[in-house]
Amino acid sequence: MSFNGQKILPAIRSMKDFEKMLDMNFEYGVFLDLHIGMVKSVMDLARQYEKKMFVHLDLISGLTGDEHGVEFIARYAKPHGIISTKGSALIKAKQKGLIATQRAFILDSNALSRSVKLAQKADPDFIEVLPGVAPKIIEAIRRETGKPIFAGGLIDTKEEVAAALKAGASAVTTSDIALWKEFEGE
Repeated sequence: MSFNGQKILPAIRSMKDFEKMLDMNFEYGVFLDLHIGMVKSVMDLARQYEKKMFVHLDLISGLTGDEHGVEFIARYAKPHGIISTKGSALIKAKQKGLIATQRAFILDSNALSRSVKLAQKADPDFIEVLPGVAPKIIEAIRRETGKPIFAGGLIDTKEEVAAALKAGASAVTTSDIALWKEFEGE
């Protein structure tokens, strides 16, 4: 799956950010820090604007990010996909027809090894590598898993976006609206 050339996936932390994204030329985005009571309404609004949104399952307050949470979100809100650190949630998301993205925090070689093993077990569609400012890690995860990569976390400049993409990331997730504007037309 590609993002139709979209290099930045806007990461939405507030309704104000979401409203900005709706007025921009992005097809895909990511919701962070949602309250369970808002999930359906923001997903409905996203569909009205023809936006395909991922939700960070682990960051929805009021919802357990397990298989039951995935079933609820898939039926109730119908996002384009979910992002989670939990293998069981990723497997259930795929069963429910959602795009499953594994979120991998790579702090050391042990975390790298665990993330590769989880990817082999859960078979996600994508892996979101954090921090995204580590091209060496992006290359390693892509090589070891064969999965497309999102790079996220600590990316603050156009040069860091370019480095992540050059290292093999399919796209970069960022909540930095200035970076959204830099890459909106690309």
